[in-house]
Amino acid sequence: MFKKVLIANRGDIAIRILRACKEMGISTVAVHSQADAKQMNVLLADESVCIGPAKSADSYLNIGAILSAAEITGADALHPGVGFLSENERFARMVETHGMKFIGPKPEHIAAMGDKIVAKQTMIKLGVPVVNGSDGSVSSIDEAKEIADKIGYPVLFKAASGGGGKGMKVANNEKEIEDAFNMAKSEGRSNFGDDTVYMERYLTHPRHIELQIIADNYGNVVCLGERDCSIQRNHQKLLEESPAVILSEKDRTKIYSTVCKAIKQLGYVGVGTLEFLYEDGIFSFMEMNTRLQVEHPVSEMVTGIDIVKEQIKIAAGEKLSFTQKDIKIHGHAIEMRINAEDPSTFVPSPGQVTELYFPGGNGIRIDSHIFRNCVVSPYYDSLIAKIIVHADTRESCIMKARRAMSELVIDGIKTTANLHASLLKNNDIVANNYDIHWLSENLGKI
Repeated sequence: MFKKVLIANRGDIAIRILRACKEMGISTVAVHSQADAKQMNVLLADESVCIGPAKSADSYLNIGAILSAAEITGADALHPGVGFLSENERFARMVETHGMKFIGPKPEHIAAMGDKIVAKQTMIKLGVPVVNGSDGSVSSIDEAKEIADKIGYPVLFKAASGGGGKGMKVANNEKEIEDAFNMAKSEGRSNFGDDTVYMERYLTHPRHIELQIIADNYGNVVCLGERDCSIQRNHQKLLEESPAVILSEKDRTKIYSTVCKAIKQLGYVGVGTLEFLYEDGIFSFMEMNTRLQVEHPVSEMVTGIDIVKEQIKIAAGEKLSFTQKDIKIHGHAIEMRINAEDPSTFVPSPGQVTELYFPGGNGIRIDSHIFRNCVVSPYYDSLIAKIIVHADTRESCIMKARRAMSELVIDGIKTTANLHASLLKNNDIVANNYDIHWLSENLGKI
């Protein structure tokens, strides 16, 4: 097992990883920007190193500074967390080159799944169902129109290197093709340095279902259930739950088997999430995230598996201690992402947290890095807390989530807490009658 792990991230995910390490007897190193010197993960770590100024490009994306911090502190492993460099093939290779273990998948798998076109082609070869669309990249407007005529409107243009909803544009008819094509390329170029785009049939009423998988170095692959992430705005998830009650047991068993078989054939190692659109009983692969997911706690709550600890054990060369037959889904879990944003405009709301009270009680988990009088920085992602609840049934889980939100107090900044409280009381949400477009279509009515 590792003796010292450097956590190359910030916020709640850095604390989540730090807690797992401490419970495993592993020393921790926190890296931080100048703006994050007083953040909770820095205060809790055994050691900390400042890696640069506030801007991410000069700190959390500064590979040289992070590797130097790891060497100076004698870390023998590095956990990238989520976002930042967590899916950067070059970074993963450099960590290994410098004699440390990268707690994540193989660099070649990060690269393959990071290119959405390659990922889709790979999944087709492995027998995983995909959304109907272009065979590869689309290079011209005329080509885009030809493909749209074949697969039917509406169509979705997606940046090949995209993520987080960026570089995705819909064309409902031929007149909208040119603008959607150009905008998707522009966003891909500005956000990812790559203007390559591809096309898919735009599904009108799908659910967003993702499968959490974990695989070791010995060919063992296990699916830790699925998550329904359909409540989202501009492709950004706001609320996740597990299990996805819309699935039949037949569909669930079939997709588990298909995915596990594919991941085993791929030779993938570590944790990962395969994301699908699900409509009319059909799964269509969208992408694979080769890292820990923000919403991993809901899977932990219903399976009892500590995903981060298992991730660390796998990186250290250990075998999975459980099989697919050992995985039992217990009850229901819901996660609410609380962002420091205006709930009406979603404009970020940085500043000082003047008052703070988190809900508690049986079946409630809080993953957060904020505390009273802390400062929420304007430089990074606006996620400030995840409130996860667990109960025997979805109905009782919703009631517990409502109670939790009624207790939450975060003053000094604007947050999306009231939006979540409203969502949990909405008739469509309670009745499980929604899709990935529901929030965008109903936001003004909530």
